[in-house]
Parts: sequence; structure tokens; C-alpha cells
Amino acid sequence: MAYYGDLIFEKSVAGRKGYSLPTSEVEEYTLDSRFAREDAPELPEVSEFDVVRHYTNVSFKNHGIETGFYPLGSCTMKYNPKINLELSSSEKFTALHPYQPVETVQGILKIYYETQRMLSEISGMDTYSLNPFAGAHGELVGLMIMKAFHEHNNESNRTKVIVPDSAHGTNPASAKVAGFDVVEVRSNCEGDSCDGTINLEHLKEVLDEDVAGIMLTNPNTLGMFEKDILEVARLVHEAGGLLYYDGANLNPIMNVARPGDMGFDITHINLHKTFSTPHGGGGPGSGPVGVSKRLKPFLPAPIVRKAGDLYLIDGGAEESIGQISHFLGNMNVIVKAYAYLLSTGRRHLAEISRLSTLNANYVKESLKDDYELPVKENCKHEFVFDGLKDNDEVRAIDVAKRLLDFDMHPPTVYFPLLYGESMMVEPVENESKQTLDAFIETMKHIAKEARENPETLKQAPYHTPVRRLDEAGAARNPRVKFKDLL
Repeated sequence: MAYYGDLIFEKSVAGRKGYSLPTSEVEEYTLDSRFAREDAPELPEVSEFDVVRHYTNVSFKNHGIETGFYPLGSCTMKYNPKINLELSSSEKFTALHPYQPVETVQGILKIYYETQRMLSEISGMDTYSLNPFAGAHGELVGLMIMKAFHEHNNESNRTKVIVPDSAHGTNPASAKVAGFDVVEVRSNCEGDSCDGTINLEHLKEVLDEDVAGIMLTNPNTLGMFEKDILEVARLVHEAGGLLYYDGANLNPIMNVARPGDMGFDITHINLHKTFSTPHGGGGPGSGPVGVSKRLKPFLPAPIVRKAGDLYLIDGGAEESIGQISHFLGNMNVIVKAYAYLLSTGRRHLAEISRLSTLNANYVKESLKDDYELPVKENCKHEFVFDGLKDNDEVRAIDVAKRLLDFDMHPPTVYFPLLYGESMMVEPVENESKQTLDAFIETMKHIAKEARENPETLKQAPYHTPVRRLDEAGAARNPRVKFKDLL
């Protein structure tokens, strides 16, 4: 029989119950037959003990930041202090209702307002909206602001957004959803090496009167800082466009460099990556959007403003793009970020940036003799290998699968698309030297296996709940119902 995992439905026994409810004090009421289902719901019937044991065992099969090293590039998978989770779970927050009178929710509005101000200080923006629910949502909101700005200035002809060839996939996707045409700009390349920084000559070629703006991550996806960012900003602004900053890679420049000072007009920040919310698994998230002063009227409503000693919910300016989420965004994530910012402080934010940069360069330099390193310069928070050195037989996917046998999550593979066997590594700042050394030793061991017995890697993993899966087949033909597995 094929192995499909230990599903809770397989433990079901008719008539078995895992609960007992107290006698109801509510008068019995018979539901109108029009609203009653004809058949009982097909739910598993299991004891409480079975449920507890099942989901505890399932949790052991998951790999997370609290169970092992997680160097997933461009996602800042770092530890998030439990005190922030504890604070955000307080009834003082969870018992609030969004329709309460404003004078009864001054505490949470103060947190919103001060979070807006701290993010503005960190990024160099004039002000922020905390409404977007995720990074990609923030990208869409920023592009909606860009479009509204140009239409307000009677320049609806500006329908193009420039995106580097090294960009995160959400950038061109968000631009298309916002109604823009995507124009790709090439990276600087020398021989077989492209460092992800923008080729200024090609940028000049694609700039015209139809360009609405450019989307950039700085440092870029290869962990390289855009050394010509001021010139990029000058060229785009002179052409009448705006600069959008994708905050996915903010971690290595906090309180060291600010997007606003580089010339960016719009930025989103991933609170769920950089500021203390467990990231992954589809949520929760928060992608606040900040703007320069001239774009402030276009921010989505509502936003929190301060009038004397009172915090108010502002319906937004006449030029606002409108409401893009329920109420004021994901409150739980914002509270965690607020606690993280206050407990970390200005000086330690800069220390986070420097340590993430130090850790990335330490790992990169330690492994460059075993793995192909296209960009030799010092990186920021992450770097990219192009497969194993002098080994075309073993691929990046094989290395990734073998790492699972050592209780380490693989780095991002096959992204960015600049290299055929990309492996993007981001160690983050709070990993100890001992953890980094263990990762380095493991990667060296895998490289040795690849040279001496490549078949070992091609059959990996060996010690995981399931062996190597047909991931492409699962994505194209998903079986999402229990009955589909029978």
C-alpha cells in the first residue's frame, strides 16, 4: 500500500467521541429544515487522546526555525522573541473590537501611530499606512499609489514599470495585477557572472515618457548593494518616474542606510520578516507601505493620526486610493513589531544589520572552494552559489534534498534565474558561530559525497518522513481530498 502519511481520518471510528459538553442552559430550538444539512458532516470521529497524539506527532515532522537551521534566502527566516508573541496575545489586545469608540482604544492607536513613525525613521519615508496584509499586498498598494499619482498629474500614459532581471517574482506579478506593462532591465554582467546590479546603459534605453516607475530591492537578490542607486534615482526621476523599494531585503541595512535617502518614493516593509512575526506557512503577515511627502495624500485609508493628545482614525485625503483591507491591517503582527522595535532600539537595529552581513560573508568565504561563487565581492545579508564547483552531475536540488538528512532546511534553490543552479543562502544575524560552523561542515561533507559518490545525493533524502517527492506532479495534479488518496 502506498504511504500517504498518518491522516486523522484513518484513525476515525464510528461513534467515538473526543469531547463532552456541559448541559446547555439555552432553550432547545429546532432549526428550520431549509437550513439544515441532510447528511452529517464527514468529520473524523476520534478520542481526545488520539487527537493530541496525532497532531503532536505531525508537529515533529515539520521543520521550523525553532527546530533547526533555516538559511532560506530572501525570506529572513530568523528567530522571533517569544515575549513579543506573549504581549500580542494579551486580552488587552485580543478583546478589542474595531467598532469601539475611538476614545476607548487610545492604547492600540498609539501603538499604530508610533509604529508608523518608527518605520518612517528607519526607512526615510514621510509616513506609513499599516493596512496591507503581506509583502505582495504592499507591493500592489505601492503600485496603486504610483498609478494614482500619475493619473492625478494627467499622465495616464505612464503604463510601464521597470523590473530588474534579478527581481523577486512578486515584483512583475504585482505590476501586472496593478495594470502595468513590465519592462525588464538587465544586470551588470562580466563573463558568466551577473551581480544583479542594474546596468545603467540598458536602464537609459528603456526609460521613456511611458515609464511610471521602477521596482528595486537594495541590497538586491544576490545580496549586492546597488552602488549606483543615486544615479538610478536621478535617471528615473528625470524621466518622470517613481522609485519603489521592495523591503524584503531591509534586514542588512536597518539604521545603516535608508531607502528614502537613496531616492526612493515608495517602500513596503515586511513586518513578518524583519520585525518579529514567524514567517512562512502562508501567514500571518503585514506589509506596511510608506511614501515620500508628495505621495502622502494617496495613501490608503484609514490611517492613524495624532491631534494633540488624542489619536484619531483618519478617513484619508480626497486623493486616497481608498480602503485596501479591513480596518487597520493585521493588528497582531503590528503589536509584535512594535514590541520588537522598542526592545531592540535604534543602536541594536544597526547591530542586527552588521551581524547578518558578517554571518553571510563568513559562510560564503568558508564554502567558496567547494561551491561555485559567481560574485566574488563582499555581500550583504545573503549570497548565491551556482551549484557545486567542477561538478555538473549533481544539481542544486540534490544538495537541497541531502541537507534534509542533517536536520537543516535547504537554502532557496533555482532562484534568482541569473544562474542555472542557484542556491541562495541567508544565515541571518542571530545564528551563532557554532551553528554556522555546523552548516559549513555539513555543506563540505555533501560536496565530498558529490565528488566520491554522487548517487548518494540523487537518492536523498533518507531520514525524512517521506522520501524524494514528485513536486512538479503534486503541483500540477494536487490531490487535496482524503478520498482522492484512497
